[in-house]
Amino acid sequence: MGGFISFMENRMMPIAGKMAEQKHLQAIRDGIILTLPLLIIGSLFLIIGFIPIPGYDEFMSGVFGEKWRTKLLYPVGATFDIMGLIVSFGVAYRLAEKYKVDPLSAGAISVASFLLATPYKVMFTPEGMSAAQEVGGVIPVTLMGSQGLFVAMILAILGTEIYRKIIQMKIVISMPPGVPPAVSRSFVALIPAGAVLIVVWLIRILLENTSFESIHNIVKDLLVGPLSVVGSSLIGAIICVLLIHILWAVGLHGAAIVGGIMSPIWLTLMDQNRAAFQANPNGELPNVVTTQFFDMWIYAGGSGATLALVVLMVFMARSKQMKNIGRLSIGPGLFNINEPVIFGMPIVMNPLLIIPFVFTPVILVIISYFAMSLGWVAKPSGVSVPWTTPLFVSGYLATGGKVSGMVLQAVNFLISLAIYYPFFRLWDKQKVSEEKAGTASDTAVTM
Repeated sequence: MGGFISFMENRMMPIAGKMAEQKHLQAIRDGIILTLPLLIIGSLFLIIGFIPIPGYDEFMSGVFGEKWRTKLLYPVGATFDIMGLIVSFGVAYRLAEKYKVDPLSAGAISVASFLLATPYKVMFTPEGMSAAQEVGGVIPVTLMGSQGLFVAMILAILGTEIYRKIIQMKIVISMPPGVPPAVSRSFVALIPAGAVLIVVWLIRILLENTSFESIHNIVKDLLVGPLSVVGSSLIGAIICVLLIHILWAVGLHGAAIVGGIMSPIWLTLMDQNRAAFQANPNGELPNVVTTQFFDMWIYAGGSGATLALVVLMVFMARSKQMKNIGRLSIGPGLFNINEPVIFGMPIVMNPLLIIPFVFTPVILVIISYFAMSLGWVAKPSGVSVPWTTPLFVSGYLATGGKVSGMVLQAVNFLISLAIYYPFFRLWDKQKVSEEKAGTASDTAVTM
């Protein structure tokens, strides 16, 4: 184990540290976070629209009319269906901040680039006809949502890089000192904005003369498709969880590093489930692995499923130190915040506790994946439940009101208790011995 820790410190930590500081990954992570409040609000309306209570639909229809659900779900479309647009602005804004150039201009240019790269056409089947007709002059809503996430991120990074290069080269229109700052910034952004839009326009013209037809198609076929297959698979989920917890074990925020890469995939898979659930709450959902799969069923108490460890410390620890850490950690742990345990116990660089911390989530991924794949437990419905939602409440909401989601959480918690218990006992015993030795030493000094 000492060799493993040495390898992690000397080889893995420098690489992971550079990844954690990488500007583009940070911008993607922070840009996606910008969508979370909107998705949570949209999810609240989605939950209200499909409350699983007998007679609920009839009651709502009687009070609000037959089209009550359609009107209630308006905010769902206004939040989930513009995910790509928000990410386009957010990623560019955060990246421009890191380069210390005007982030508002970068965000606006990014949104314009995203729309410029998107074909304004949709396929529509008129009533009474079997063949779909192409309708022009219409912004395709599907490409503004999760399906456009990767294009939004790519163009946000490309546009911001061009924008900041031109700004730093001072190829800008400078206004006299008396001009208001907002007006001055607008003119400074004029030449960079023109350059970005011309580049994106040329890319679109070029791709329209290929079999791909648009950047959305090329990204979907060459990037999103393969990554979605990997990201939605059991093997992919296991690899991601292993990487996250190995990075945490050496003191790095593994969820932020790996999440910066995988969050777009998991959000896309989540939105696919949301669309299927919205169309038919009792139908089969396409994906097991989504953002909620990890947050609600794997990370009870935070990364490493440490709520079980905290409960053991509170109720079974004989060491005063463990007892105190447990009492301090139980409050945050109920809301899936576990930095007090990771750094206070500590788990970081602890050869004994690293073992259950890394492998407990892997085992929970395997159990949860098969339970959902075999139909024993409902899959995540696509409702964006906040990751701080306590256990059992989160399982119920994330499955669209299915009790099986709560049952799986209870099973996973018991499994986590069983895995952590022997390692906890050894660590607690060691701490008790240290405390007794310290007490004996203090007594000898006093005498």
